[in-house]
Amino acid sequence: MQKLSNLLPEGFHDSLPPYAEAGLRVERDVLDTLSSHGYARVSPPLVEYEDVLTGRMTGSTKRDLMRFVDPISQRTLALRPDVTMQIGRIAATSLSGEARPLRLSYSGQVLQLRSGQLHPERCRLQIGAELIGTDSVAAASEIVSVAIEALGQAGLAGITVDFTMPDLIDILSAGPLPLNPAQARDVRSELDMKDSGGLTALGATGYLPLIEATGPFDDAMAKMRAFDSDNLLKSRLDGIAAIAANIKDKANLTLDPTERHGFEYQNWFGFTLFAEGYVGAMGRGGSYEIPTNDGGTESAVGFSLYPGPLDAGFSAKQKDTVFLPLGHDTKAAAALRSEGWRTVAALSQADKAEDLRCTHILVGTDPQEI
Repeated sequence: MQKLSNLLPEGFHDSLPPYAEAGLRVERDVLDTLSSHGYARVSPPLVEYEDVLTGRMTGSTKRDLMRFVDPISQRTLALRPDVTMQIGRIAATSLSGEARPLRLSYSGQVLQLRSGQLHPERCRLQIGAELIGTDSVAAASEIVSVAIEALGQAGLAGITVDFTMPDLIDILSAGPLPLNPAQARDVRSELDMKDSGGLTALGATGYLPLIEATGPFDDAMAKMRAFDSDNLLKSRLDGIAAIAANIKDKANLTLDPTERHGFEYQNWFGFTLFAEGYVGAMGRGGSYEIPTNDGGTESAVGFSLYPGPLDAGFSAKQKDTVFLPLGHDTKAAAALRSEGWRTVAALSQADKAEDLRCTHILVGTDPQEI
C-alpha cells in the first residue's frame, strides 16, 4: 500500500485548530472595523491575465509572479502577489463612475514566488483598505487611524507607526544632491544599511544627515527640518507632521525617511505598522497613483495588513465548548448556541467530553465545567 504523504511545498503550511479559527477571527475583526468606517468590500480573483496584472505593477514585483498558461484561452495567467493593484484596476474600470473619494476594502490570499527569512510563508493573507480619489492629509490621516483601530480591534497592543518618505532620494538626487541612476542606487543601498562609512566612500556625504534623522518622531522630524534648509521638502514634511499630529494619541510614532522596503509604488508618504510582541512589520501603507484608462492617474492612499504571523499563536485560544450527551435537551443546547457557546454532540456512548476537547458538559439545561 502506498504511504500517503503530508509533504507541502516550501513556504506553504496547513493552518490547524485552534490557529485557523484565530486567523479567521482576526480577519473578521479587521474587516468589520473597515466596514464601520464606510469601506465597501470588493473581492478580485486570485488569477488574472499576466499582461493586465503587470500593466499595473512597478518595481521588482513583476519578477515575483507565478505564471502558467490557461488551457482555455492559451494566454499566460499569473497568480496575484498583491491585491492593491487589483483594487486600482477595479476603481479605474468597473467603479470609475462612482463618486470620489471611493472607499474600498478587501481580503484574500496572495502568492509570493520567493519568501524572506523573517516571513518564510509564500502564500499569505492580505487584508486592506484603499481610499481612492485623494491623497490629502485628511485622507492619509484617516487611513493611518483606521489601520491602527483595525489592529486594536484584532487584539494587538503597543502599536507603532513608522513614517517614511518613499520618493525622498528621487527628489534630492534630481535637485540639491545630484546623483546619476547608478549612484542613486548605491546611495539607497548604503542608506538601507545606515552605513555612514559607505556613503562617505561614495562621496555622498550630503546624505549623511538622513541616517541621523531616524528614530522617535519629534526628534527625527526636527533633524529633517534642519536638513531641509532650502525648504525643498517643506510640503512633504508639513504633511507628515500633520498626519502624526492627528494620530499621536493612538500609537507610538517614529520616522525613518529613507526606509523603502515594501514601498515600491508609494510616493510622498508611507508608513509601516508594528505591534508589541511580534517580529517584523504587521502591515504597510501610504500614498500612490492609480493609472486611469485615459492615460492619466488618480491619487489614492491605503494600507495592507498581513496577519499570517498571528495564526502562529495570536488569539489561538480554545473556545469554551459544551459536550452534549446522548438524549440531551435540544432546546437548552440551541439556547446555549444562541448565547455564543459552542456545542459538540455525542454520536455514541463511546464519545467522551475530554477526548473531544470540551470544557463543559450539559447537565439538564445548564453547562457544568469539567
